[in-house]
Amino acid sequence: MINKVVLTKRIQKELLIVPTYIAIKLKAWVLDVETRGLEEVRKIPGYHDEPLKGTRQGERSIRLSRSYRAIYEIKDNGIIEFVSLKEIHKHEY
Repeated sequence: MINKVVLTKRIQKELLIVPTYIAIKLKAWVLDVETRGLEEVRKIPGYHDEPLKGTRQGERSIRLSRSYRAIYEIKDNGIIEFVSLKEIHKHEY
């Protein structure tokens, strides 16, 4: 199943302030998902696509670098919507 990915206005703004390579990697992930489908892209180990727990249950994250994660959720209609782009510091692990 091929998926449609939506970058919310919030994510579009956040992409303007993150390092360029982070924005490029997220856009590459989006293109890959829209071309090959989410299930195939989840198999790529470099993204570390994983479900979240606790208050973020129902959401998933992908690793864009050691410091950045993109958090998304899959809506009932199958559309993937990014909800945030987080910079993670090693003190937060």
